[in-house]
Amino acid sequence: MQISGESVIHSIFNLVIDTVASILAGLLLIRFWMQAVHVRPPFSLGQFIFRLTDWLVLPLRKVLPGVGGYDWASLSGACLVLLISIAVQLGVRSSFVISTWLMLSLLALIHAVAYGLIGLIILEVILSWVNPNAPIAPIVRALTDPLLRPFRRLVPSIGGIDLSPIFAFLALRILVFVAESLVYGVY
Repeated sequence: MQISGESVIHSIFNLVIDTVASILAGLLLIRFWMQAVHVRPPFSLGQFIFRLTDWLVLPLRKVLPGVGGYDWASLSGACLVLLISIAVQLGVRSSFVISTWLMLSLLALIHAVAYGLIGLIILEVILSWVNPNAPIAPIVRALTDPLLRPFRRLVPSIGGIDLSPIFAFLALRILVFVAESLVYGVY
């Protein structure tokens, strides 16, 4: 099988677009989640997130103000970034229709949310083993607690070991699997 130079360049282009969009969408989702669970990040982390996302969130807030304690502009910004990313990547292929574009964008959002939460849970597990008193540990714990709390009620600790992260991973992976099955089953 021969790979053309154009195919390689197209793949690299898609990789760059996907990476930039994933990072930006991830920051927007973290910004949304921090406000939703009432977590105040350390100054440097907060400044990093806000400075990288304000250019999109502040104009969106004029149209989508926060309601019910949620930063809808940040969540909408993440959706918008992923929509544009998918559109740019699929723009070369005219065979894709808008419904495909929207479904793939929704799947990208589900991936970003699920894998972002999995990353936070992994970070919490590592911090709990290595340095539970690390300065960032309370923030990570506050961000993951709403997800882990229902599993902690169902699954008791065994020998002082919290097994809830395992079940949370499983639930998030099932969510991704079901979403992928629905999207790819339709198309």
